[in-house]
Amino acid sequence: MTAKNAFYAQSGGVTAVINSSACGVIETARKHKDKIANVYAGRNGIIGALTEDLIDTSQESDAAIAALKFTPSGGFGSCRYKLKGLEQSKREYERLIEIFKAHDIGYFFYNGGGDSADTCYKVSQLSEKMGYPVQAIHVPKTVDNDLPITDNCPGFGSVAKYIAVSTLEASYDVRSMAATSTKIFVIEVMGRHAGWIAAAGALVEDEGIPVVTLFPEVEFDKDKFLALVDAKVKEHGFCTIVVSEGCHWPDGKFLAEQGTRDSFGHAQLGGAAPVVANMVKDALGYKFHWAVADYLQRAARHLASESDVEQAYALGKAAVEKALEGKNSIMPTVVRESSNPYKWSIGEAPLSEVANVEKMMPMDFISEDGFGITAKCKEYLYPLIKGEAYPPYKDTGMPDYVTLKGAPVARKLERFEV
Repeated sequence: MTAKNAFYAQSGGVTAVINSSACGVIETARKHKDKIANVYAGRNGIIGALTEDLIDTSQESDAAIAALKFTPSGGFGSCRYKLKGLEQSKREYERLIEIFKAHDIGYFFYNGGGDSADTCYKVSQLSEKMGYPVQAIHVPKTVDNDLPITDNCPGFGSVAKYIAVSTLEASYDVRSMAATSTKIFVIEVMGRHAGWIAAAGALVEDEGIPVVTLFPEVEFDKDKFLALVDAKVKEHGFCTIVVSEGCHWPDGKFLAEQGTRDSFGHAQLGGAAPVVANMVKDALGYKFHWAVADYLQRAARHLASESDVEQAYALGKAAVEKALEGKNSIMPTVVRESSNPYKWSIGEAPLSEVANVEKMMPMDFISEDGFGITAKCKEYLYPLIKGEAYPPYKDTGMPDYVTLKGAPVARKLERFEV
């Protein structure tokens, strides 16, 4: 059988370890030249496929590809570009198949979250209908940790570690100044519908920090919230508040909603931390500071979780191996075998059960009052943030991250406007 080429793309918001998955895909493919001739990457994600802006990864040295494992963000560029249903986005899906045909691509590895899983699933369906078989494998990635079936998602362990540590450090700062200055610190974290990242901030409770956590899964109760914050300040002298960007009122409106929409049609969020901080100030009079972790939380490769890096690489590697086994329309998953000691293995899930399914925090992970986490949640979280996988550092003291050459593949088709 003649070796086919593979196409790899990164999608959506990037993470500290998405490049580890890219490394896993490319290094594994290079070991199977008899079946995978080359890996072409989409420049800026799926946009690169639609516009035929492909990167020839064979022009990158083994050392450069290996260095991806220690480099944050998307080494090939990512994008937020949602393909809709097969009929609604027929033009785009047919263009993808045309590109695959033109460049002899038989494998499609799409590295992203829920929307990417949906696109990957639709490509596998359409390729059959159009008579050009493409093995479409979804490589999971999302800091939100909201993909179903897999125990956790690459990217989450590292953002959880960053938030847990940053919340602890900032809380120490507040504690040291609380007698005469700031008594409230509010940190806003990502998580539109699922409170996994906020839960990581709540781990500081085990370090003696009085913390109140606001989850998207729990309707915001202003009176109960303020009463709890006031009680903690009176008892401890200060209080830390971790608020998920998706925290919302009983009517469903986000605390941080701005009235605008992003390219996916989602409500544009920003500013839950100042809303909450000023709410406390107005009602209780306590001096505050607030911070929005924003890109810092998902780009913090300097403090990546060791298990997260390992799993991101392993899932990229498994995607290629499963494709070579003849698998199609699946997503490799992390299977937790035990929490203490932490043991995991690789499984798989059909994309038909992954696409358009969002995994929320189980309610038995959230404390009865709705403002904290349970022992069961901590048992789940701690293994995911354990261990460090520091990047190499230059003599200057800066991390030694790689920037790829990004050599283009020659175009074969007419231009296409997205």
